[in-house]
Amino acid sequence: MEILANDFKDSKAAQLQRYLILKSWWETNYVSDWWEEYIYLRGRSPIMVNSNFYVMDLLYLTPTHRQAARAGNVVHAMLQYRRKLERGEHAPLRALGTVPMCSTQMERMFNTTRIPGIETDIVQHLTDRKHLVVYHKGRFFQVWLYTGGRHLLPSELETQFQRILNDTSEPQPGELKLAALTAGNRVPWAQARIKYFNQGANKASLDAIESAAFFLTLDDESQGYDPAKSRSFDSYAKSLLHGKCYDRWFDKSFTLISYPNGKMGINAEHSWADAPIVGHMWEYVLSTDCFHLGYTEEGHCKGDVNRGLPYPTRLQWQIPKECQEVIEKSFISAKQIADDVDFHGCLFTEFGKGLIKKCRTSPDAFIQLALQLAQFRDQGVFCLTYESSMTRMFRDGRTETVRSCTSEAVAFVRAMEDPSATIAQRLALFRRAADKHQNMYRLAMTGDGIDRHLFCLYIVSKYLGFDSPFLEKVLSEPWKLSTSQTPQQQLNLVDINKFPKYVGAGGGFGPVADDGYGVSYIIVGENLITFHISCKFSCPDTDSYRFGQHIWKAMHDIQALFKLENNKMTAGHVKNGHVENGKKHQ
Repeated sequence: MEILANDFKDSKAAQLQRYLILKSWWETNYVSDWWEEYIYLRGRSPIMVNSNFYVMDLLYLTPTHRQAARAGNVVHAMLQYRRKLERGEHAPLRALGTVPMCSTQMERMFNTTRIPGIETDIVQHLTDRKHLVVYHKGRFFQVWLYTGGRHLLPSELETQFQRILNDTSEPQPGELKLAALTAGNRVPWAQARIKYFNQGANKASLDAIESAAFFLTLDDESQGYDPAKSRSFDSYAKSLLHGKCYDRWFDKSFTLISYPNGKMGINAEHSWADAPIVGHMWEYVLSTDCFHLGYTEEGHCKGDVNRGLPYPTRLQWQIPKECQEVIEKSFISAKQIADDVDFHGCLFTEFGKGLIKKCRTSPDAFIQLALQLAQFRDQGVFCLTYESSMTRMFRDGRTETVRSCTSEAVAFVRAMEDPSATIAQRLALFRRAADKHQNMYRLAMTGDGIDRHLFCLYIVSKYLGFDSPFLEKVLSEPWKLSTSQTPQQQLNLVDINKFPKYVGAGGGFGPVADDGYGVSYIIVGENLITFHISCKFSCPDTDSYRFGQHIWKAMHDIQALFKLENNKMTAGHVKNGHVENGKKHQ
């Protein structure tokens, strides 16, 4: 690698860099347009599991167990959020409470769909859409969100959703699994869209879906975390990530998912924005739902019931046999991907941010080093590790990579596995590795990361027809451990010390490498960290539950170092105290 890097530096690097500098003069951000196009939109493999991610509901609470009522409040809160967004009324988020961060990504949250193409997809964003499309038991319904120039009230939305739940009509031929087209390979979907959905009823119905504010699925199987049911968290995550492969419209900016027991969740498409953007909206929605809109004692939405609203309308389809075969093929390939997802949710309640900060270290560095220790114990080797950091302190910024598997992290893990290493040695190596990690995270956030720069140099080399062995090697190395921290309390709308049950469970994503792990974690309040771990059943060397156990043990083992150090210090103070008291006594 060193030889390739030096060859690159001495030959092509300066010329490619000049082109990039030139691009930076006319683009607001020299990375983001290429990142969206080449990492997301040009990908021809399925976006379900491979690209889309999910966000969960509140972990411990469900404000009402009536499906239509919960959906009514949540949809109304989303409309309120959208209106504030359109009027520019959301305060900008600030890094460290002072530096405002770019809000561009928020602009495409609603009224947005990824449209499939033969060579590349495009993101279609419209303004002020006034309807929603709802999927229930294989049927698609259109619901108007306005009446008399105002938003429908929560109670009115509840009425509309209840009407859909009560509707007993059958799906039309090909309608049941239609959305599987969005879950399979992109090219068959693009071809089918041109061939079967470019005129008549099919075009009108597809337009209704693609131009909707967002997509809502009223599921017919209950989900959610239940401490009494083993793997309930895992089943909930898999439902949000892929469902039945035909009951989410994976191309919409997001699909809102509503379960019969009142639980909710989101499946989000990734090209238009990153997870913190969806998280910001979801925090606003959950706090508005629970603390402002509320429910009656019977669990219905508050407000008068308006029976005079026009009924939701069924979307009409005329799907020929050949198109049904394409749908079935997409479904079979998507189901194969979904069935291969091995997921485990690990709720770590032994300690959290509070205790980690007492160890005078960053919670993120602590968890990343625990992940390195867990990975080594699980696989017996170290691997290239991806942690995403945001670059939104720059206009149109998205993400940068923090390469968490550093030489310092490796030295610390080796010391933890070496029985002859002392506590003092391990702690010193831990602190060095944690400091290095924090510094790398800081560099990534402030534009001094390396991965996006290398990616853009590679794109320039392809435009110019160069072959660079160095860039090709760097960009083809697999990330066997892909990690991401879900931000919590971006808005501070709920005091979780006062209302500890009103905490979100975070979200997650599918495995990035066939033989690796995807780990998303959320630091909730002072005493809870949730880990969302995914890998593939088809890989004999990975196991999400086993990896969860390794994370649990690694967290404890690192915390034990600080405990032992504190005990020694305390013992030393006590000993010194006895000596001093003895002198005084003499």
